[in-house]
Amino acid sequence: MARGGFPGMGGNMGNLMKQAQKLQQQMENMQKELETKEFTATSGGGAVKVVANGKKQIVEVSISPEVVDPDDVEMLEDLVMLACNEALKKAEDDTANAMKKLTGGFNIPGMF
Repeated sequence: MARGGFPGMGGNMGNLMKQAQKLQQQMENMQKELETKEFTATSGGGAVKVVANGKKQIVEVSISPEVVDPDDVEMLEDLVMLACNEALKKAEDDTANAMKKLTGGFNIPGMF
């Protein structure tokens, strides 16, 4: 083994640590940016609108009065669930795409 490095690593341990610290800082910045984003989804032709943030929290739900039918609560529940799931999926997809760009596709399990 060469002094100050590992064979095939293309540099010494100090450079590797600097790269890791840089990647960590970039990931922290990206996470802060993602947390400020909002993701909107609708269902029922726009009758139900849900907004989620980058922390994958629902921050707004809007329901058009015309879809509020006391005799068909199940339909309204389904519309809300569909819109919530879609908004959260958009947030998840955006986070995954941002991570892929930052890491060059290198998968780091449990990062987000």
